[in-house]
Amino acid sequence: MRKNQRYLALLLIAALFSFTAAAQTITVTGNVKNSGSKEGVPAVSVTVKNSSAGTFTNEKGDFKLVTSQKLPVTLVISSIGFATKEVDVASLSSPVQVDFVPASSLGAEVVISASRVPQRILESPVSIERVSAANIRNAPAVSYYDVLANLKGVDVVTSSLTFKTPSTRGFNASGNTRLNQIVDGMDNQAPGLNFSVGGVVGLTELDVDNIELLPGASSALYGPGGMNGTILINSKNPFKYQGLSFEVKEGIMNTDSRFRSVSPYHNWTVRWAQKISDKLAFKIGMELVAAKDWLGYDQRNYSRTGTNGQIIPGDRATDPNYDGINVYGDETTADIRSNVFPGLAGQAPFLKGFLDTLNGGKPINVSRTGYKESDVVNPNTLNYKLSGALHYKLSSKTEAILAGHWGTGNTVYTGSERYSLKDLKIGQYKIELNNPNWMLRAYTTQEDAGESYNATVTTRLVNEAWKPSTGSTGWFSQYAQAYVGARLNGATDFAAQTQARAFADVGRPAAGSDQFKTLFDQVRSVPISKGGGLFLDKTNLYMIEGQANLSPYTKSFADIIIGGNYKRYVLNSEGTLFADSTGKIGINEFGAYAQATKSLFNDVVKLSVSGRYDKNQNFKGKFTPRVTMVIKVAENNNLRFSYQSAYRFPSTQQQWINLNIGSNTQLIGGNKSFIDYYNLKSNPTYELSNTGGPPAQTAYTYPDSKAESVTTYELGYKGLLTKNLLVDAYAYYGEYSDFLYRTLVLQPNAGTTIINVDSALAKGAIASNLGRIFSVPANTTSKVKTYGFGASIDYRLPLGFSIGGNLSSDNLKDDGGFRSSFSTPKYRGNFTLANTGFGTSRRAGFNITYRWQNSFYYDGDFGNGQVPAVHTLDAQFSYKFPSAKTAVKIGANNLLNQYYINGIGNSMVGGLYYVAFAYNVF
Repeated sequence: MRKNQRYLALLLIAALFSFTAAAQTITVTGNVKNSGSKEGVPAVSVTVKNSSAGTFTNEKGDFKLVTSQKLPVTLVISSIGFATKEVDVASLSSPVQVDFVPASSLGAEVVISASRVPQRILESPVSIERVSAANIRNAPAVSYYDVLANLKGVDVVTSSLTFKTPSTRGFNASGNTRLNQIVDGMDNQAPGLNFSVGGVVGLTELDVDNIELLPGASSALYGPGGMNGTILINSKNPFKYQGLSFEVKEGIMNTDSRFRSVSPYHNWTVRWAQKISDKLAFKIGMELVAAKDWLGYDQRNYSRTGTNGQIIPGDRATDPNYDGINVYGDETTADIRSNVFPGLAGQAPFLKGFLDTLNGGKPINVSRTGYKESDVVNPNTLNYKLSGALHYKLSSKTEAILAGHWGTGNTVYTGSERYSLKDLKIGQYKIELNNPNWMLRAYTTQEDAGESYNATVTTRLVNEAWKPSTGSTGWFSQYAQAYVGARLNGATDFAAQTQARAFADVGRPAAGSDQFKTLFDQVRSVPISKGGGLFLDKTNLYMIEGQANLSPYTKSFADIIIGGNYKRYVLNSEGTLFADSTGKIGINEFGAYAQATKSLFNDVVKLSVSGRYDKNQNFKGKFTPRVTMVIKVAENNNLRFSYQSAYRFPSTQQQWINLNIGSNTQLIGGNKSFIDYYNLKSNPTYELSNTGGPPAQTAYTYPDSKAESVTTYELGYKGLLTKNLLVDAYAYYGEYSDFLYRTLVLQPNAGTTIINVDSALAKGAIASNLGRIFSVPANTTSKVKTYGFGASIDYRLPLGFSIGGNLSSDNLKDDGGFRSSFSTPKYRGNFTLANTGFGTSRRAGFNITYRWQNSFYYDGDFGNGQVPAVHTLDAQFSYKFPSAKTAVKIGANNLLNQYYINGIGNSMVGGLYYVAFAYNVF
């Protein structure tokens, strides 16, 4: 009996405590509406003043907030783009109604990437660009990734529709190893390539909360790779952004059928997020992009030596040794004088005198007949992305996150060759703990190249599968015999060359024929290591990192943050990309950083000092410091000074690549094991000139590879000249040490001396016919210097109109006399006229953006040459239907359909026109 009484007493005590706890909490409900349009405003922060209690409005603008404070309470309503408002609540008899007044958001944005702690963008110690979800919605760009092209100082190299590479401050390329791209805290690189594959994997468009871009050196806080910038793409928190959203974009491209028939464009995106309780929320998202890709159609003639070359006159009709930039298979070339004529003279000695007179005794270089890109590259662009996350609040300040992003599809990439990335798959998965004062994160990136193949090599091998190049009945032998016969019959050299090609090509599979498709599919499905065009890559990346904000304990001295990470690559290409035919190759890195920030002279000056140390198992450690200073010259007007450094270890490919790219050329890594593997000591190599001319007379020495580093100095200003006019400007100077590049070396054929090589080249011979060419990584001993500037204005006009523009310039002062591949326009600019809400209830909006860059010389491994100036006009008009929470948007990228390229060998980009229907997005 007494035992039961004790149980009853415990139950009564528990009930009493429950009643007391319930009595100590109140629930405040309400709705936040735009004071102008009367629409509910989602994702608005609602907090209790002087309390940690808070919540966010849902997609309808409704909120429910639980607090332990007693009435009356004061609610603080805040969101970027609106004037912060305080509302006193004295009674719970009816929901709180808040009219939220739109206000200029110029300079009000909060950024994190500049110092790894939240701060107003006006107070950033370094140059920074920010793109919000609202910017993405109002931009005419068909993809959020394309919005980056309109930012100050940004260049974008477009390999294809979905493979785009942004960069800042020079040294652009398709796939940039000097720029970090971080998505939700995860390095977004494809581990086997060491650079991001654009928007192929990562966030779906509706899940992007904001993008922050740090131009230039940023390794001090973000580690290796941030030589020329760091992009951070952040997703929407499901506690803040809830509900179902979707957007359907339907459009057309290739509208004039100039390079490809008119084709549809599809882009479908959906996001669903829900708060299950005050502690648990989830989100899932999907996106599908499907289209017929842009086409590489540069058929200019190219004189090629390994990965070097230059554009020259001629075409297939006028040059027997024609090598079209975007024509594949014609890279196979031979001098029929040295390779075939000796055999003919042996069979018919009486012809020797005649053969010696042909072409004045000089080499007769002939290339095989190639196929256009449209014949060999899969045109069906497909990109499917799936993402999801679970968020759990362990406490009011600590949140646990389990998240994943997975993407697959087809795209095209331009490296040393054109690569068709078919059924590429990349997954990123993380677990994370977040607190305002600390963070711990672990993630992995899993890559699978699928059925990706080297389009250039595959096409050359298709020619070989149909008819071998060499041998007594080979293509070159047939060509030479027909050529000599035509000349004996009195034909001119031009006519004889034409007849010879027609004879050697008899029975050649026509592009698109069943015979061609069968041969092509056979070759592209065989791994490169076994004589085909397929490259296998299942390289993985593993990372764990953490950060702690010690400011609560060190504030009397300075605000201090510390952090560190451990990273591991596991290379796995089965010998098709790396020298890993005997097993996987592991590469370990670790790093640590610290930053101290101090406000001086009554917050007029803010000084920050950062330092980072990183170590790769194959290289000496690197220390990178950063010193910044922000000076408040007036309210909302700041000068900034920075000294920054950055570095990168040689990429996984620069360390371990072992790839035959044809033309008797092998890409190899800088690891010392390659010297023994290819017998480069006992059979020495000689460095070729950039133009493929005479090689150096002394044997090439293979130095130890080092990390590349850069030191930059920057002066900038950002401020509100009036409440509606924001100005941002910077100037910088950079100096690179141990600059990483590739150079070509020739290993002469057995019995061929360097003197004979010189003599043959002087007569017009092709270097690859005289020996084996290796493309090897190297560090310069001289400095590489760059400088530039950027300036932008953003002016808000009455009635919601705004104008903005920017101009920037990057220059190479000194390239050290080697191929630095700066590949950057000297000047570029953007101009925008927009309105996010005008007309009846401010439902209509528009955006017109003009983008320009001047002509420049592009230097890449695939091809070098002048890129014409680019002028593009993008535009969109949108209209909202608030009662149905929907909107319609009509837009065009490259409205005037002015085809352009921004890198040699890349796709010709034309107009894309679309109509979008969105629900719960605007």
